[in-house]
Amino acid sequence: MTTPETAVRVVLVAITKHGAQQTADLARQMPGASVCVADKFAPLMAGLPNPVRAYGGAFRDEIATLFADFDQVVFFVSLGAVVRLIAPHLKSKDEDPGVLVVDDAAQFVIPVLSGHVGGANACALTVAALLGATPVLTTASDVGKTIPVDILGRELGWKVEAPKINITRVSAHVVNGEPVAVVQEAGSPHWWTRPTPLPASIQRFERLADVDLARFKAVLWITHAPVTDAHWAELHERLVVYRPPLEAVA
Repeated sequence: MTTPETAVRVVLVAITKHGAQQTADLARQMPGASVCVADKFAPLMAGLPNPVRAYGGAFRDEIATLFADFDQVVFFVSLGAVVRLIAPHLKSKDEDPGVLVVDDAAQFVIPVLSGHVGGANACALTVAALLGATPVLTTASDVGKTIPVDILGRELGWKVEAPKINITRVSAHVVNGEPVAVVQEAGSPHWWTRPTPLPASIQRFERLADVDLARFKAVLWITHAPVTDAHWAELHERLVVYRPPLEAVA
């Protein structure tokens, strides 16, 4: 998992000759990414500015290292094969890297794992733009063009403060179009970056005191204020709190 203060470590992976050629084409447009290919295809990477990792054994033996060393892994490998390869290494959405698959014709880019927290969705958009491909996003908040509760404000340095069950419950209310209050008492007001308007089911407030809590299924509270046990108890599993950097007070 990365933060706004850390560089994202990306690796482009191929196991066939054609995949290696596709990888080399993409690597030229992503000089900061590493490349991982079978050693017999390493000559295809000649002249690239990217770091190249050439492996000589079974590819499945490389997965643990790729998961440990990179934040996002872009496979030029079939989706089914990737699912089987990564399955033994999965831990949690907070620990797993973002995983993407590009089809053999480089027509589609599919985030497979950690679309939000691991950054696979954002990476897919970048890779698709570079390849002239179609990104295939399946996470509900992206398809529905609404708030991604688990990473709201991450690019602005906001930290999420809530039990996991709250994030799960509130995310469901958001993607189901139920009434949700966004209370912003701190931080940059420029957190809505989608080209579409904020959904009508989401209403903004400047103070928590202004919210009729009985009217809303969930509350997203962006604040520097203390969140008391009484707040958590009153809202139970309906509250998610975001902490912007102190210097970013609105």
